[in-house]
Amino acid sequence: MIRIRWQIFIRLLNQRSFLWGLFLINLLGTFYGYYWYKNQLAVTELRFLPFVPDSPTASAAFTLVLLLYLLNRRSPLMEAFAGVTLFKYGIWAVAMIVAGAERADMPFLEALHWTDWMLMASHLGMAIQGVLYSRFFTYDWRHLFIVAAWVLLNDTLDYGWNVHPWLPPSLAGLEPMVALFTFGMSIISLILFAGLGFPPRKERKWKSPLWWQSPTKAIL
Repeated sequence: MIRIRWQIFIRLLNQRSFLWGLFLINLLGTFYGYYWYKNQLAVTELRFLPFVPDSPTASAAFTLVLLLYLLNRRSPLMEAFAGVTLFKYGIWAVAMIVAGAERADMPFLEALHWTDWMLMASHLGMAIQGVLYSRFFTYDWRHLFIVAAWVLLNDTLDYGWNVHPWLPPSLAGLEPMVALFTFGMSIISLILFAGLGFPPRKERKWKSPLWWQSPTKAIL
């Protein structure tokens, strides 16, 4: 019974009505995410702007992946980028919020505001989305290598040039530990999505054309 329900759920993930709903949720969440970073973006040097709003950029990539699926297209590079960054920054944000509340000068639950609960739920949803939709992805090691270069560059700039997302005040002084955790999350996420994305699956969208191809031409 559980297996049947799981198969029904997996089929639901690829239904157009579900894809449209998820697309709209991620689109709105992406806009809100960039708005959330408005104060930090306003004081960040122009050259570092792409490396600041990590979570909204991850959800923006996944929003584009969903749009391509709705258009019967695919982008392996965008799939790889979305999967890795959704999981990495989804888990990272939850960990930072929990760690900040744990170190706050008040009881743990009192330190968590409603916005913290909202952010934890939305970021956990990001990570889950990446894992669930990995069964449809069509990237290979070349795409994952490009994503690895980006996320590791991002980490280096974040903690080498201090442009990482602002941390809870209670984590002040722990930036070296946060940096180590962040680099670790990058490696874990890359390994995870190599394991999720490389093995053959019948659900993978190999029959869909690449985003720049004609509808009649697909990579098989």
